[in-house]
Amino acid sequence: MDDVTIYHNPACGTSRNTLGLIRNAGIEPRVIEYLKTPPDRATLLSLITAMQVPVRDVVRTKEPLYADLGLAEADDHALVEAMLAHPVLINRPMVVTTLGTKLCRPSEVVLDILPQPQRGAFSKEDGEPVVDAAGNRIG
Repeated sequence: MDDVTIYHNPACGTSRNTLGLIRNAGIEPRVIEYLKTPPDRATLLSLITAMQVPVRDVVRTKEPLYADLGLAEADDHALVEAMLAHPVLINRPMVVTTLGTKLCRPSEVVLDILPQPQRGAFSKEDGEPVVDAAGNRIG
């Protein structure tokens, strides 16, 4: 079995689409519903480092709490502290595979790090085709 972990929010369409693409490759990932089981400091920092993105990219800036907490001018330390205290501020989905770690927005970004090819056609929940019947990425 391929070692794939998704930090998932089942209420998020992008997260559901990403999980669907993982499963379309024949992989049953370890699913961590991060709102129920938030990452600890070491895990969050490790994910950010592995993704090689700025801390701010991992923060949901459109979440009302972001503005309520005045995080627009916050430094990286304050952003990490806010995400640890309020996991709803963590952007999703984050996927970890043997080929890398990515914030999968849009969901098809996951295709870059899946260790197995797609097994057939896949369309997002809104009907947008992402993978054709032969398992090839569209677009």
